[in-house]
Amino acid sequence: MKGNIHSIETCGTVDGPGIRYIVFTQGCLLRCQYCHNADTWEIGTGKIMTVDEIVQDLESYRPFMEASGGGITVSGGEPLLQMPFLLELFKACIAKGIHTTIDSSGGNFSERPEYLSQLDELLLYTDLVLVDLKHINREQHKRLTGKYNDHILKFTQYLSDKNIPIWVRHVLVPDITDVDEYLDELGEFIGTLNNVEKIEVLPYHKLGVYKWEALNLKYPLEDTEPPTEDRVENAYERLTRHLK
Repeated sequence: MKGNIHSIETCGTVDGPGIRYIVFTQGCLLRCQYCHNADTWEIGTGKIMTVDEIVQDLESYRPFMEASGGGITVSGGEPLLQMPFLLELFKACIAKGIHTTIDSSGGNFSERPEYLSQLDELLLYTDLVLVDLKHINREQHKRLTGKYNDHILKFTQYLSDKNIPIWVRHVLVPDITDVDEYLDELGEFIGTLNNVEKIEVLPYHKLGVYKWEALNLKYPLEDTEPPTEDRVENAYERLTRHLK
C-alpha cells in the first residue's frame, strides 16, 4: 500500500501526546487563508512511500515515543483523502503497540455509505483525532477556507457519536476567528460533544508565508498580526466554558 507523502517530522511535540513521528500527507480540499502548508494542497503529488517504508523508519524512534507516551500522527494536507493507505499504516502501528493519531479538518467528510464504511474501519485503529475547527460561522468559514463547514461539523459530531477521543484545535486569527460572538458559538457547539479530551487555541502566525511566495501565491493575511496573549486566554475561556 502506497501513499502520497509531503514530508515527515521525526520528533514532533505539538501534534498529540508525547514525542510523535508525524507524517504529512499530500493533498487538501480546503484553502485556508492562513495555511502554513500551502505546498501540500495539490492532490496526487508528493513522494510515494509504502507503509513498510514508513514503519521501518518509525522503528528508529520508538524508544523516544514510548518513553514519552507518544506515537504516530498523520497530518497534512488532509490525511482522510488517503484512507486506504492510512488504514494499512495504522493497522501496522497498532499491531506494534504504537499510539495512532489523525490530524484532520474533516474537509472531505461525506455521509455516503462507502465513505462511512472506510472511515468506520479506520477509526477501529485510531486512538485519537485532532479536529481542526476553522470557524463556526458558515459564511465566514467559506470566506476563510473556500468551503462551507456543514460537513465538517457533521464529521465532528460523528466522532462524538462514535465516542472517538478528540482534541479540538482552533486557530485564533484577529478579526476573523478572534471574535467573541463566534468563540461563544463555537464553545456552545463543543459543549454538545461527548468525546473532547482537550481544547487547544493556536495563535495565528506567519511562519508559512514563504511557502505562498515560493508558489507565486498572494498571501491574503499579510496585514494581520498574531493575537495578544490576553486574546488567546479569552478564547480558551470561551471555548472551554461548556466543556463536559
